[in-house]
Amino acid sequence: MMARTFYVLVLIGVTTMMSFSQETATDYVAPSQAVPRGKAPKMQVQLLNPEEPTKRYAVIFYQGDEAFSGLLEFAEKYHVTSAHFTAIGALNGAAVGWFDLQRKMYKKIPIEGQVEVLSMIGDIAVYQGEPVVHTHVVVGTSDGTTRGGHVLGAYVSPTLEVTVTVDPLTMQKRFDPATDLTLIDPAIK
Repeated sequence: MMARTFYVLVLIGVTTMMSFSQETATDYVAPSQAVPRGKAPKMQVQLLNPEEPTKRYAVIFYQGDEAFSGLLEFAEKYHVTSAHFTAIGALNGAAVGWFDLQRKMYKKIPIEGQVEVLSMIGDIAVYQGEPVVHTHVVVGTSDGTTRGGHVLGAYVSPTLEVTVTVDPLTMQKRFDPATDLTLIDPAIK
């Protein structure tokens, strides 16, 4: 009986190790490769307070727009060097990531079908002279369960309403070799 129990435990261990090793490189993405580009052709922007030094914008996405690339396009076009934002709306498909510190990569988590954006928050800062968007999302499914993570891609359906507050000072990022991430560093001027 003891030998049989040992055999079962070894089999469980081998199966678990095989499951872990079956994760492929396509299940992960490096932080530097997690940036879709140019996929929000319907995006519209409105400045909400033109006379203030701290600008607020409404950035509105429509059916089929990819929100992450649109936020990057917005930051580049309006020369945003420091901002934070919130959003609500809905998506039809997304990819989020969970950062695996050991691998220094995001494990991709696909989100299929129509979901409500319950909360999307993020910031924009500058790394090597270019804006960098960092955003996380929590979405709700039709049965009320939630999923979330670091946004790798978010396909709008029918709309996503983003309120962006742009600060008058620049917020800089630096490369962190321990994680391969670019992190905000308030000490950089």
